Amino acid sequence: MSQLSRRSALGITATAVAGLGLAGTAYAATSTAPAAGVRPAGEDHAGHTGGGMDHGGHTAPAPFDEVYQGRRIQGAPAQGGAHGGHHGGYQVLIDGKELHVMQNGDGTWISVVNHYETFATPHAVARAAVVELQGATLVPLA
Repeated sequence: MSQLSRRSALGITATAVAGLGLAGTAYAATSTAPAAGVRPAGEDHAGHTGGGMDHGGHTAPAPFDEVYQGRRIQGAPAQGGAHGGHHGGYQVLIDGKELHVMQNGDGTWISVVNHYETFATPHAVARAAVVELQGATLVPLA
């Protein structure tokens, strides 16, 4: 019979801890409660839902037009689906240039500037893009 070495014991412990961590993450991901800081699509920063329906039958986010950190950001439901509807039927502009946005299956939004960070509304995506650009000009995609 072989004895349990320290190295084997540490390996078994690390594997068990990693498994528990993954199980906890999976449980949190399947929870019915919304994640901290994530609001359902269609709610603005005050928790109000916007009017109208988008092409998927969900509540469309409310239009916005404001100057944020010296940049004009605008957003409204897209007219005509210029890009095949891949951005949820919503158009966001920063200083008149289109910021490509997309709605995820869970109702959150992403942009080409913040592709790995999700936001509750296109308005929040636009503001985050302005912060991320740090004054740089948004270059339209071809």
